Amino acid sequence: MDTTAETSMKQKWNTQGKKKSSNKRKWLQALIFLLPSLLLLGIFFAGPIIMTFYFAFTDMSLTGASAQNIQYVGFQNFTNMFQDPSFKTSFMKTMVFLLMSAILGQQVLGFILAMLMREKNATVRRITGTAVIAGWVTPEIICAFAFVTFFSDNGTLNHLLNIFNFGPVSWLYTFPMAAVVIANIWHGTAYSMMMFQAALDGVPKEIHEAAMVDGAGRWQRLWRITIPSIKNTISTNLVVITLGTLGVFSLIYTMTGGGPANSTSTMPVFMYKQAFVNYQLGYGTAISLILLLIGITFSLLYIKFLKTDQE
Repeated sequence: MDTTAETSMKQKWNTQGKKKSSNKRKWLQALIFLLPSLLLLGIFFAGPIIMTFYFAFTDMSLTGASAQNIQYVGFQNFTNMFQDPSFKTSFMKTMVFLLMSAILGQQVLGFILAMLMREKNATVRRITGTAVIAGWVTPEIICAFAFVTFFSDNGTLNHLLNIFNFGPVSWLYTFPMAAVVIANIWHGTAYSMMMFQAALDGVPKEIHEAAMVDGAGRWQRLWRITIPSIKNTISTNLVVITLGTLGVFSLIYTMTGGGPANSTSTMPVFMYKQAFVNYQLGYGTAISLILLLIGITFSLLYIKFLKTDQE
C-alpha cells in the first residue's frame, strides 16, 4: 500500500512538474514573440516620457550655452510658468476651448445626432453618417485650411451673408475662438456620434416599450433609461475627446496662429511657441507636463462621477 501511494504521489508530482515546465516554456515563447513590440514601446513610448520628465527640470534650449551644457534647474520652469500671465491666459483659453468644442460640442451634438438617427431608416442613417464621418476622416490640417477659407474676409460665409445684405465680417479676427471651436466640432463630432450610436443600438427596445406602457414620456425615458444604460460609453467618450481636444494644435495654429493677441493661444500653441519660437525647450516641456496632468485630472473626474454599474 505504501509503495503504491508513494508511486501515485511521484506520478502526481511528475505531472505537476511537467505542467509547470510546459507553462514556463509557453511564457518564454510568448515573451520572445512580444520582445520586439516591448522594445519598440520602450524606445518610442516609455523612453520619450522619461526624457520629458527629465528635460522639464532643466534649462535646455535650442540656442545659446544651454543648448550645449544643459543644467538642472529644479522647479524653476514651473515657478516661471505659474508667474507668467501668458500661461494663465493660455490655461483659460484651453478650458474654454475644451468646454465648448469637446464637452458641449462633440459630446452633446454627437449624442443628439445618434438619437435622431436611431429611429430613421437605413438610407437616412447611411447618408447622414457619411456626411458627418467625412469631417472626422479629413486630416486636421486640411480641415483647418477649409475653415480658413470658409471664415476669411472673402470666404464662403461672407458671400452667403452678402445674399441677405449683411456686411462682411472678419470672423477670424472678431470671433477667433468661435471659429476654431466650430472647426473642431465639425472635425470631431463623428467619433462621438458613432460611439453613441453603437451604445444606443445595444439598449433593449423592450425596456422603452414597457416604460411607454407605464406612461413614461420621452424625456423620462431619456433620463431614466437611455442615459443610465449608456453611462459607460458616456464616460469613455468624454475621456477620449477630452484628451484629443487638449492636444489640438495644428487646427488652431493654422487658422489663427494663436491670435489675435493670444485670444486663441491654447496650451499646445503656447507650448509650441515657448519651445520652438523662443527656443526654450525645457520650459516648453514643463508646459507639456502640466497639460498631461490636466488630461489625467479630467479623466479621473469623469470616471469618478460617471461610475459604472459594475463598480
